[in-house]
Amino acid sequence: FVAAPISTIDFQLSTGVEIPIEERHPSEIYQIGETVICPPKVEFYNPAFDVTPAELITAIITEKGALSPSELSQLNIKQSV
Repeated sequence: FVAAPISTIDFQLSTGVEIPIEERHPSEIYQIGETVICPPKVEFYNPAFDVTPAELITAIITEKGALSPSELSQLNIKQSV
């Protein structure tokens, strides 16, 4: 399952490969307030989100409920009409 608002789903893309992944600042991981909570020289990768391959998605939990990929497709068709 994936939890995401419908506004984050791009119905125009066939895969998520084209989506640029924003990287957040490493300090969001290595410190709390002004206190550093890890050893020095540790490297971090802090993506703002990830892209789940479609074949691994059973349903997407949205503000409209848990929707299967086919239900999402139908919702997209209704919204674009």
